[in-house]
Amino acid sequence: MHYALVLMLFMIGLYGVVVKRNLIKIIISLIIMETAVNVFIVMVGYRSGGMAPIMQQTMATETFIRNSVDPLPQALVLTAIVIGLGVTALTISIAMRLYERYGTYDVREIRRLRG
Repeated sequence: MHYALVLMLFMIGLYGVVVKRNLIKIIISLIIMETAVNVFIVMVGYRSGGMAPIMQQTMATETFIRNSVDPLPQALVLTAIVIGLGVTALTISIAMRLYERYGTYDVREIRRLRG
């Protein structure tokens, strides 16, 4: 069920990227797609009934390995969030430059005025 919701969120973002003509809406759709991918990666590393990957002194190693959640997807998602923030800032700055030059955020109008 959770994977279906992530797929639906990704498809909403993909719809916005493919159908919308406004650059701001396209950027927001890309952010939605990025969020869906990040949630999917975290869900892959989740274990039902798992605990935080912090080992205590009284715990046996086998019990810790069997019960803990995989921390690697969480670290990957943190890195992806930082990279996504940089990409989002770059796309917004490019959209602002296009608006300064052409006076519109409409992709069709920008293509027409480019000539």
